Amino acid sequence: MRIRIDHSTRYAYARPARFIVQMLRLTPRSCEAQQVREWRIETDVDARLRRSDDAFGNIVHSLYTERPTDALTIRVTGEVSTVDTGGVIRGQNERLQPGVYLRDTRLTQADAALIDFARSVPEGAALERMHRLMGAIHAGVAFEVGATSATHTASEAFAISRGVCQDHAQIFIACARTLGVPARYVSGHLNRSDGQHDQDAAHAWAEAWIEDLGWVGFDAANGVCPTENYVRIAVGLDSLGATPIRGTSYGGGVGSLTVALHVRPVQQGRQQHQSRGWS
Repeated sequence: MRIRIDHSTRYAYARPARFIVQMLRLTPRSCEAQQVREWRIETDVDARLRRSDDAFGNIVHSLYTERPTDALTIRVTGEVSTVDTGGVIRGQNERLQPGVYLRDTRLTQADAALIDFARSVPEGAALERMHRLMGAIHAGVAFEVGATSATHTASEAFAISRGVCQDHAQIFIACARTLGVPARYVSGHLNRSDGQHDQDAAHAWAEAWIEDLGWVGFDAANGVCPTENYVRIAVGLDSLGATPIRGTSYGGGVGSLTVALHVRPVQQGRQQHQSRGWS
């Protein structure tokens, strides 16, 4: 499948910000499950973009503005060819040992309730147990937009049994680590099966390390392993480590944020074209 992504993030400030610094984790890497065909990042203001890699191997662009700015739009456009690998990630240059992903963070620290829930998942081979864990979270934590915020921890979301994909992923991660299985957060995009191409936000899921198999994706929000409808962008210990855009502005006062996201399959036989920009 070939998936087209158009993603726009606009910041508007009450008064011009003296300068803005942003870290952008918006660019995917190619691996066995996906091949990046085109990718472009652009802004509508005079800004510098510097590409680098972070400790997790994510592609990061550092954005700096150099003059007062009252509004900033970051646009991402690209196409990725994907195949279904059953959620198994191969061909990715891993910088860290799996054991690093046993490390807890504030967002993924399991409380007593989460520990009991994780240990209640029937024992078995690691892969089988992770599938059971995913199914239990999918059944027990309702998907509800607005029930949580970006600052909610896995334990807090689990306590109210509601949340969005970020919460499902972090609950899975907290439980997997409790069971001694390395797990990490993944940010990316989902070509939805219901044909809803206009979306409010990017998607998120988790990956667990399975001996003799490697990293395997688990999307507890949808109760499935990632298929050819998924595009991986970045990984981290939790949502903060893989967040698409993170930064700050100096001056500017109270601002507003608007996000527009369009994810759709590209029709076969579509005429190829090349675009220029930052990638």
